[in-house]
Amino acid sequence: MKVYTKPNVIFIATAVFIWWCGFSSAGQITDMHGRKVEVPDEIHTVYGTSPPVTYMLYAIAPELIAGLNIPCREKEKQYLPARLQTLPVVGGWFGQGRTPSLETLMQVNPDVVLAWYIKDSPACRKTEEMLIPMGFSLLYISLDKLENYPETFRFLGRLLHREKRAAALADYAQQTLDKIKAVRESIPESDQVSVYYAEGMDGLSTECDTSVHAELLGLCGGKNVHICPSRTIYGKEKVSIEQVMRYAPDVIVSEEYGFYDAIFQDPRWRNIPAVQNHRVYQIPNSSLNWLDRPPSFMRFLGARWLLNKLYPEKYDVDIVDETRRFYSLFLNFKLDRQAAEDMIERKSLK
Repeated sequence: MKVYTKPNVIFIATAVFIWWCGFSSAGQITDMHGRKVEVPDEIHTVYGTSPPVTYMLYAIAPELIAGLNIPCREKEKQYLPARLQTLPVVGGWFGQGRTPSLETLMQVNPDVVLAWYIKDSPACRKTEEMLIPMGFSLLYISLDKLENYPETFRFLGRLLHREKRAAALADYAQQTLDKIKAVRESIPESDQVSVYYAEGMDGLSTECDTSVHAELLGLCGGKNVHICPSRTIYGKEKVSIEQVMRYAPDVIVSEEYGFYDAIFQDPRWRNIPAVQNHRVYQIPNSSLNWLDRPPSFMRFLGARWLLNKLYPEKYDVDIVDETRRFYSLFLNFKLDRQAAEDMIERKSLK
């Protein structure tokens, strides 16, 4: 009979404990889709297969990013470390049929590849079929709903050995979710504000109420007027101006600055309640969009902004101070008050 010494018992107990937490001493981790994946003990470089994943890395560990999905836009650059702006553009699996440059991916040779797991997604199957045979450690994270983000921050903190950093981001995310839930649940259904999400330069693209792109509307207690099942994850459903007139939304949130600048001068929109009552709001989009496209951690700031716009009497917040706090925490960027005011308030010709 094999006899275990005290040191052996301690080692075995420790190994079992680590395995139970999702890791093993051999560098194995259970990803957020339940797959066991071997990863290096020390992770020095990471590649995200789509912008929402890469933006999570922006917040937790930008120094580990191996390559970008798209070039940094001018409006992003001032908020990002200089190193990120010179990284190679690998591309990724996102948008409408985009794929990465495998040659560039092999050149950057990341220690770990992170992907957003989307159930029954052809992109996920293609990612696995392409990357796993090449020897890459592919891990899935959960980004389907905003409520997934606190857990995902903590998962990435353990994976990348950034637990303290991840905990601070997860705590802010959870506090935001708790705040908007409390306000949402305090509003009777009869008092909920109806909202139209205007996308495109003409404002005549929008999102179904079930779309990930419009998730923030419902979370903040708004009633998305466009009720339908999402046909694709891409979204941008076309509607007519007559349809928007029938919806008669109390509030319009605008994706494009060009549409926002024109809506008060366009006679087709003038009889819509949101326009008549000057409740049309331009979604801030520095450094990233606060609501959507792509959905990212910026939505936690966007949720506070939108909640204040929909129900100012229920959520009275100094959104300028909140913006400065958010940028300091998530982007390690000290934003002065004037800069925060400029990114929040878009002036239109009313």
